[in-house]
Amino acid sequence: MKYTEEHEWLQVEGDIVTVGITAHAAEQLGDVVFVELPEVGTEVTLDEEIVVIESVKAASDILAPLDGEVVEVNDAIVNEPSKVNDDPEGEAWFFKLKVSDMSPMDDYMDEAGYKNFIG
Repeated sequence: MKYTEEHEWLQVEGDIVTVGITAHAAEQLGDVVFVELPEVGTEVTLDEEIVVIESVKAASDILAPLDGEVVEVNDAIVNEPSKVNDDPEGEAWFFKLKVSDMSPMDDYMDEAGYKNFIG
């Protein structure tokens, strides 16, 4: 697992990267009430706004952590946004990207680095 400064987690399996938000981010958001995911087949670029997430506290955008093509989305969290609060680093993943260049992954934190980052 790798982590971004925007509180996303990234799990790599070959050239597919699964993306979600961390438990810390879910806690800071409060009760999630709405999630809008990209369409499968969407080409995204690093730092492009790709997901809209709304909670009782605020609306927030999730940025693409890498260049790639969206190959799968988690419709379960669209239908039941509270799953993001229940299991943010497991069943409540957001989308999967097919990535051609993994080199930006080197810039992201490991678990120890992320724990240090959030203090």
